[in-house]
Amino acid sequence: MSQDTVKYLMIAGVMVLATVITRFLPFFLFPAGKKTPKYIHYLSLTLPYATIGLLVVYCLRGMDVFAFPYGLPEIISIAAITALHLYKGNPLLSIGAGTALYMILTQTLFR
Repeated sequence: MSQDTVKYLMIAGVMVLATVITRFLPFFLFPAGKKTPKYIHYLSLTLPYATIGLLVVYCLRGMDVFAFPYGLPEIISIAAITALHLYKGNPLLSIGAGTALYMILTQTLFR
């Protein structure tokens, strides 16, 4: 076996181990029947909103409002996501449709 093969197998092994640890650790730290700590409950309520905010900033960081297409695909997609989410209340549907709309706009209309 070459050194590269050994290196790649070790990397894959570490990745598998990290995945297994992150999947099973919560079951050991917070077993069924035991009350969930308050800070974990707080994080479960606030982190989804913080994550969405971070994603919005990340997605809009490269938008140039002074050059064509002036941020129009992003603005149109955000409006569609917001409207669809207010109408249906399904985040998966809203984000999926908004992503599809953005890709269609950037690949066809705003090339």
